[in-house]
Amino acid sequence: MEKFLPIAYLQNRFLPFEAANVSIATHALHYGTGAFGGMRGLPDPQNPNQILLFRLDRHCQRLSASAKLLQYHLPASKIQETIIDFVQKNKPSTSFYIRPFVYNSGLGVSPRLHNIEKDFLIYGLEMADYLPPGGVSCRISSWYRQEDRSLPLRGKISAAYITSSLAKTEAVESGFDESILMNTQGKVSEASGMNIFIVRNNTLITPGFEQDILEGITRDSVLAIARNLGITIQERPVDRSELLIADEVFLCGTAAKIAPVKRIENYELPTHRPITTVLREKLIAITENRDEQYQDWIFKVPIH
Repeated sequence: MEKFLPIAYLQNRFLPFEAANVSIATHALHYGTGAFGGMRGLPDPQNPNQILLFRLDRHCQRLSASAKLLQYHLPASKIQETIIDFVQKNKPSTSFYIRPFVYNSGLGVSPRLHNIEKDFLIYGLEMADYLPPGGVSCRISSWYRQEDRSLPLRGKISAAYITSSLAKTEAVESGFDESILMNTQGKVSEASGMNIFIVRNNTLITPGFEQDILEGITRDSVLAIARNLGITIQERPVDRSELLIADEVFLCGTAAKIAPVKRIENYELPTHRPITTVLREKLIAITENRDEQYQDWIFKVPIH
């Protein structure tokens, strides 16, 4: 049972989570006319009077860009100020996840983005590991990732996640932890809610933006860390067969962090994962504010 943080933000005010409700006729509920963000936070292990948020500025910029796709002008500065206030009011005592959401809040029945009310809400919940840190099993989904020409994939549009939901359930109900989606060109795209990396011959490889992936912030972080560690990187198309013969495969995302893949379909992958391990440990150290090189990625929220 998920444990939600006690205070939410809805219609320009803070209120108890249980009271943060919308109408059953809300436009976004029926047509998927919304976009969301996801952000990790945790109490500072070194200082009980502050909360650490990972790459707050980038998350707010991406949500503002997603809102623009919905014809909703919501400055990143407004999102950031509200999230800081949200954290200070909730005072989380354990690792948590923040879900900000922009959406068509009007009650019309016509699918549209023009001439309809918009809103911005935030809620949060306690969250430990989203996927097993020891490794996950994946199947190749029978569902395909959408194309940017039919849905704006540069934003985290809520309607797009019907495909993720179908793929995730298909995987779990057939005995796997997670799914890997191909794009319509037959190349590897991403998992149900995470980006994907493989390692071959000490080279870190991941599908590029042209493969209809989400512009993941954790993905961007992994690439920056790898460059600074001197790891060779390639952003290019990845074939299905490459997944099966890779030296290492891992998924990454805000909720998942870095999760190694131990099996794809009936192919067992190597258990020795040196690059995955060093990147995972580095990312954890950064989020816990134990790495001075990446201080600018951590936003400190004072709690009194």
